[in-house]
Amino acid sequence: MKKIKKFFSFFGPGLVTGASDDDPSGIATYSQVGASSGFSLLWLAPLTFPLMSAVQEMCARIGLVTGHGLSGVLKKHYPVWVIYPMAILVLVANTINIGADIAGMAAAANLIIPLPAFIWAVLFSGGLMLLMIYAPYHIIAKYLKWFTLAIFAYFAVPFVIRTDWVSVFQHTILPSLKFDHTSITLFVAVLGTTISPYLFFWQASMEVENKLEQIKEKFLRKWVVTKHEIRLMEEDVTLGMFFSNIAMWFIIITTAVTLFASGITNIETAQQAASALKPIAGDFAFLLFAFGIVATGFLAIPVLAGSSSYALSEAFGWQEGLDKPFHKAKKFYYVIIFSTVIGVLMNLIGLPPIKMLLYTAVIYGLVSPPLILIILLISNNKKIMGRWANGTLSNVLGIFTFLLMGFGALFFISTLF
Repeated sequence: MKKIKKFFSFFGPGLVTGASDDDPSGIATYSQVGASSGFSLLWLAPLTFPLMSAVQEMCARIGLVTGHGLSGVLKKHYPVWVIYPMAILVLVANTINIGADIAGMAAAANLIIPLPAFIWAVLFSGGLMLLMIYAPYHIIAKYLKWFTLAIFAYFAVPFVIRTDWVSVFQHTILPSLKFDHTSITLFVAVLGTTISPYLFFWQASMEVENKLEQIKEKFLRKWVVTKHEIRLMEEDVTLGMFFSNIAMWFIIITTAVTLFASGITNIETAQQAASALKPIAGDFAFLLFAFGIVATGFLAIPVLAGSSSYALSEAFGWQEGLDKPFHKAKKFYYVIIFSTVIGVLMNLIGLPPIKMLLYTAVIYGLVSPPLILIILLISNNKKIMGRWANGTLSNVLGIFTFLLMGFGALFFISTLF
């Protein structure tokens, strides 16, 4: 236990960011992929790992080097017509994701205690708002790391049920994709929920928060970035993204060997999604699934609401920071409250929670390309980044990510017509 504690204490924003990437929307998307197409999209796991790592590393480096989040850097160095639409776009997309995540959490909790879903939604959102407003960031981060353990349930299933590992590794290595609307939708959803806009803003801002915490602790007077800090940041981000990616791989395998193999190819309810865990949990599958969804929701929603708040606060010059008390950063916290309340109200529109989570991933897949282009422009600007501007590898991976997600989004839009 002490070794696990030491391991978790070493890593910072990268691990929390990677773990929050496997939010209820991510779990629902990966589950739908496994249920509807079996192992055929497993190749997206090794493909997306270096791409998501590269984009998150650029965001982290921007925050660490400049001392500002993405919106703050844009406001300082770019025209206002770039920053304001981007901040609003992030707020809208994140609010939709918050609503979908809360709906997923409520549906999961309803499996255990059958209260009306809206009551669960209000309870969860109220608890989350209190946590974000009254708990200092370093306390939140400390406990958020432990919620990542909820994902490990999916790692066990393929080892206790007959799994064709030769087929698993073949589909992991050899790409295959049907060019119909359903397959392209799943493709865009996987990219969107894996390489998510809210993580870009959160990563940059959390590097700033972390650095400020270190400056306070060490009584430093200057914002100085060393090679050692850059290397630690890169390791932290890579580990976080690896955890997120390997979780995606196992969730797809788990649902493929359980749901797809049983003929459940379209997940409509939380009960169907939960049944993927029956081989290791039996009658407790619903409990294990509910804990996983609720735990990852508690991990992801502060990241979602916080990233929206950082984006808007920096864009409009408001006081911001999760370590600031409410009375010193009221507008920052008002954005968090607004996002969460609207997210709760979305639960009244009657969309099936699992479908809401999948649609959210698709929205992110459509929103990400322009944001990735902006990140590339910032991280290559030597007036901003100095000696820490992008190298060749970062640019190759970043440009490939932009093109892949951009063409995926265009292809998805074309299939609608």
